[in-house]
Amino acid sequence: MCKAIRKVVLVVLMFGGMVMLANGQSNTVTYPRVAGYVGILHPIVGFSEGKSTFNFDNYYLVGLPTGINLWKSSKVGFSVEFVPFVRADSTGSRMSNFLFHPGVLFALGKGWTLAGRLAFETSGRFGATPVINKVVKKNKHSSYFVAMPLPMRFGNSHAFSFTIGFQFGVSF
Repeated sequence: MCKAIRKVVLVVLMFGGMVMLANGQSNTVTYPRVAGYVGILHPIVGFSEGKSTFNFDNYYLVGLPTGINLWKSSKVGFSVEFVPFVRADSTGSRMSNFLFHPGVLFALGKGWTLAGRLAFETSGRFGATPVINKVVKKNKHSSYFVAMPLPMRFGNSHAFSFTIGFQFGVSF
């Protein structure tokens, strides 16, 4: 269990360090506004049935989220995200799952956004994913961000699961 705590603390420190690098630039924007993004998602640790499972232990799982955000105003927007997951282990690599991830965006100020997403997976699982997101570098035509998704899943004859992830990417 001590190893599990150290890994979770490491993820939180990485996320906090990236947030501290953020700058506070602001630009005038008109609404509605459309923005696209791409990123890399690393599920760090998952919890189910009283057990924890760590990415990188017996396999490596990575998601490649691509999405479109439609901001209705400076405070609220709609987002749709598509995430293929690739799993690599000692037997090889394969696309293991595909996630359809629509949701609502709430701007919290100073580059922070809360996304409330529904989740529908080709594995038969479904659920919700709250995501806290922070823009860490804003350019004229793009922004770099870090995010901490917290997926909760049900269904397909499996027990409830909760995962902590780390995501980074670029929006444009």
